[in-house]
Amino acid sequence: MFCPKCNSLMSFNKGCFVCKRCGYKLQPKEKELIKTERVKKRYGIIEEKFELLPKTRVRCPKCGNLEAYWEIRQVRAADEPETKFYRCCKCNYSWREE
Repeated sequence: MFCPKCNSLMSFNKGCFVCKRCGYKLQPKEKELIKTERVKKRYGIIEEKFELLPKTRVRCPKCGNLEAYWEIRQVRAADEPETKFYRCCKCNYSWREE
């Protein structure tokens, strides 16, 4: 939500939106309250969207299938190389390139 006075981003604190720049407060109606939930981050392929990833020809260590989705992630420090993750198109087994 953005502040109607200064257009900066407002934060939600103790039941109302507060602008950190100008101090404007907005009390939302009960219908407009936003429910939030915590989501754990994990490294690897995001399970819900792996069909959108590109495919490559690589052997699955679990079932031997020759097609897998792949994704590159930076999981260590910036001066370290990226890690390539694979997910088998047949059995959904995930592994990383060593």
